Amino acid sequence: MKLSKKRIIFYVIILVCVYFFAVYRIPYYIQKPGNTEPLNPIVEVDGGHASEGEMHLVTVSGLQATPLQYVLAKVLPHNEVRPLHEVIPEGITPDDYMHGQLQVMESSQEASLVVAYESAGKDITIDYVGVYVVGVVENMPSFGKLEMGDRIISLDGNEIEESSDLVSYVEGKQAGDTIAVDFIRENETLSTEITLDYFPNDESRVGMGISLVTDREVTVDPEVNFSSGNIGGPSAGLMFALEIYDQLTEEDITKGYKIAGTGEIDYDGNIYRIGGVDKKVVSADREGIDIFFVPNENGRADSNYEIAKQTAEEIDSEMEIVPVDTFDDALNYLEELQ
Repeated sequence: MKLSKKRIIFYVIILVCVYFFAVYRIPYYIQKPGNTEPLNPIVEVDGGHASEGEMHLVTVSGLQATPLQYVLAKVLPHNEVRPLHEVIPEGITPDDYMHGQLQVMESSQEASLVVAYESAGKDITIDYVGVYVVGVVENMPSFGKLEMGDRIISLDGNEIEESSDLVSYVEGKQAGDTIAVDFIRENETLSTEITLDYFPNDESRVGMGISLVTDREVTVDPEVNFSSGNIGGPSAGLMFALEIYDQLTEEDITKGYKIAGTGEIDYDGNIYRIGGVDKKVVSADREGIDIFFVPNENGRADSNYEIAKQTAEEIDSEMEIVPVDTFDDALNYLEELQ
């Protein structure tokens, strides 16, 4: 059959439209319920104790939208559409963003390791290696001066051991103040001066425009192996700590329940707010989770706990939503379970 010129043009237009709606990426990011995965295959303590129940981590699925996905996300429940720059800062490529998220995940695992071993009274040694840049925000003061992978060693001659040291120092400054930064790049010690400025869309905060991770060498006995793959971000910290503690101790703190939760954890066992908590509640409910831990944020309005509780009510979930501010809050709740 011979095709006319008009028909060929028609087919070309159809193909272009299909490509645009189904393949072309637009500057929006979709977040929706991800997976709820058991932690036993991900965290393994050498000689660890088995439990009747299971601990789970919960993820949020995210991707840069096509027009078709954008339209679907606008009508499907528990899908959220955000401008791309709110998720991946301008000047940071998706690969750099993912690399940074994996670095943050490693830091989260390390914090959970420290909290669990100290709580269980097991052997642990911590050596500080340095503070590394994992992202630089375009058009902020550090852009063009610092790069991903730089190790910051001092500010104005003050030694930097942890990222919190840098944050605390900068918080005491004002926009327009200049800081001398010493850092190591490819085994060479370099120096630069950075003039602080306000963060985009937040003139209440000043900074250098970098994201950081503290590199520590943590030695524990018995050893722990993590296999989290491409899961990134800090929000599994609480559940990592609970799983490690459960394997380290003879008592089965799961009591046979399916337990999940979310929350960033620091080295002192404090639990912090995370994003996408409503989507995580939906995912956990689909998996038949019994107990879901969530940051309480010291009872503040619109806390992760309040959002999680509201979401659970909306989907008629029978999960027990448990607010926690610290690792000990979660541990005490499990120890008191029948």
